[in-house]
This record gives sequence, structure tokens and C-alpha cells, in this order.
Amino acid sequence: MSDVKKVVLAYSGGLDTSVILKWLQDTYQCEVVTFTADLGQGEELEPARAKALQFGIKPENIFIDDLREEFVRDFVFPMFRANTVYEGEYLLGTSIARPLIAKRLIEIANLTGGDAISHGATGKGNDQVRFELGAYALKPGVKVIAPWREWDLLSREKLLAYAETNGIPIEMKHKQGGSPYSMDANLLHISFEGRHLEDPAAEAEESMWRWTVSPEAAPDQAEYLDLEFAKGDLVAINGQAMKAHELLAKLNELGGKHGIGRLDLVENRYVGMKSRGCYETPGGTILLRAHRAIESITLDREVAHLKDDLMPRYASMIYNGYWWSPERLALQALIDFTQQTVNGSVRLKLYKGNVIVVGRDSKTDSLFDSTIATFEDDAGAYDQKDAGGFIKLNALRMRIAANLKAKKGQG
Repeated sequence: MSDVKKVVLAYSGGLDTSVILKWLQDTYQCEVVTFTADLGQGEELEPARAKALQFGIKPENIFIDDLREEFVRDFVFPMFRANTVYEGEYLLGTSIARPLIAKRLIEIANLTGGDAISHGATGKGNDQVRFELGAYALKPGVKVIAPWREWDLLSREKLLAYAETNGIPIEMKHKQGGSPYSMDANLLHISFEGRHLEDPAAEAEESMWRWTVSPEAAPDQAEYLDLEFAKGDLVAINGQAMKAHELLAKLNELGGKHGIGRLDLVENRYVGMKSRGCYETPGGTILLRAHRAIESITLDREVAHLKDDLMPRYASMIYNGYWWSPERLALQALIDFTQQTVNGSVRLKLYKGNVIVVGRDSKTDSLFDSTIATFEDDAGAYDQKDAGGFIKLNALRMRIAANLKAKKGQG
């Protein structure tokens, strides 16, 4: 008999977590609480409630929470203040959702008297690390049940067979047969793994993509977009202020229409292997380009360079599950301090997979001084003679080294 009395399961209602729900009941013989997060994945979540009820979950133990605004406001936007990109390409759409899910799992465990949490992350992936590091940071003594590290259902086909045997309804079987793609979606992105993507040389099927048209099929007419920022966060699109999650959803719509944000990536997983995934991040791709553009006129040069130096460290913290760590919180405080002057607007042109910056302006915080930068007569605003001494001083160490090398050569 297990010592677990009540477990809170991160439950999507899909294949993996539906199997896990039944498996927890059979293996641990404990009470199960289901938690389904609405992070803007664009799917109907009520079927998850129906499935949970079908397997005997008490109505008061079924949580379906709309976390869209908290997700974008408190997780996505802080991450984008740092211009965060992992390994030069990945905008961390899956990674940044995990600390919020972990937070809510612990909150529900505290609310319902749960002594354990469970998740559907595989033993090969990064999400197991993210969920569990977050959980332990927020509730050190919590027990974590990770079925993929315990059971023998170690393939999609075995999961499908288990589901069929136990009467678990399964949607989204691939139209060509076999198991579906492993997908994760939220307001920031949708990801695809598995099937023939496991061959890194194989091109992704066009029919796989959900949010974006191909650049070839995008409109032949460019679309202009005006984004307004306040303290580093997007606050309005084309003059219309909206909530954080509405802003990102709007950018997704516009970016998807113009074929923006597709990525085919082989990433280095935390557990040590390389893994291929395809991603659609239309809104995030637009947001990153625009944020860097407004920073280009509102941030001091050395502050901007310092942020760029620190960004890979920050990205790795998020990718590796350290959102709740003291080092991430400390770095976030520094990043947020730099954003106090990041106010203004950016004009973009969207065209066939491209996000082109065509203008940026800040009425209150621009460091761009046209009287100094001009190629015309600056009326003495900049003394060009100063550059000679600056160059000579910076060249001094190289001149000394070159003289020494020349002397050695003569010897």
C-alpha cells in the first residue's frame, strides 16, 4: 500500500496524462486531483473535465484554471525583457510555461491537502527537471511521482494499447495511422516532436504546421504594425491597449498570417542528448525584434552590452528549470532595473516570414541625438579631433607589442 494519500496531477486530457490518471489510481490506489491549465493553447478544455469525471474524479477535485494573463504578464514578458534566446534560436515557449504549472500544482496541493504531485514528462526530457525543480523550490517536502520513470509504457504505441485496453478515449490519431506528434502549445508557441522528425535530415510535413502559413503562401502585400512599449513591456498594438495575453494572441494572429516564426531546431537537452523539434512562435518572434529595436535607442551602450552578455546565462536558467532559483531572481531584478527607460514605439513591416524594423521612437527616453550623429554640419556638437587621441590610447598596447616583435625579429 502506497503512503501517498492524495496526488495532484498536471492533466491535459491527452494520451499521456489520461493514461497516467488511470495508472495512478491502479498503482498508488490514492485519491487523484486533476489540474488543467489554460495557457492559451487554443483547445477546448472541458473534455478534460469529462474524462476526469469518467474515471471517478470528484468534481471538487477537478481544477481547470485560466492562467493566460498570469502566464504572459508574469512569465513571458519578464523573459522577453531580457531578449531571451536559447542556443541562438529557441524562444523557450515550452520552458517558460513549466514554472507556472509547477507553482499552480503546489498551490492546489496546499489547498486540497495533497501530499504528492505528478506530471507526464518523459524520463528523457527537460520538463521533468523543470516541473520538479519548481515544485521543490516552492514546497521542499513534496513527493513527486513521475510515471515515465516508473512504468514500462515507454513508447507511444504502448500508451495507445494501454488506453484501448482501459477504455480511455484517444483523439488526434494521425490521419496516416500510428501515434500522433508529441505537441505542446501555449500562447507563446506550439511545438512538435516525434514521428519522422526523429530523423534530423527529414523535412517537416507542411500539414504539420498549425499556426502559420508557409512564407510562400503568405500575402504578397506587406503589413505595417506599430507596437508601443512601457518599461520594456508591450502595452499596445496599432494604438490599441490590451491585456498582456490579448496582445500576444494578436501578434500570433498577425505573425501566423505572414508566415513568421517557424523554427526547425536540434537542441541540446539538459539530460545530455540532442533532440529535434519544430516550433511556431509567431508573436514571440515579432516581440523580440521590436523589443530590441526600442532598446536600441533607450539603453546605454554598456548596459545593452551587459544585458547581451548575461542573456545566455539567463536563457539557460529558464531552459534548465531554474526560474525559482535565487540567481534567476537576482538577474531578473537587474534586467527589470534596465527597463525603466525602455519606453516608446516601434514600427514594423511583416512580409513573407520576415519582421523588418522600419522605425523606432521614444519621446521621453531616447538617447539618439541627431545633432551629434548627423553627417551634416553639427555646429560643434562633436569635436572630431577627439577621436585621434582616443584611437592612439587604445592602440598603445598593440603598438608596444608590435615594436617588441620587430626588435626580436631584428635580433
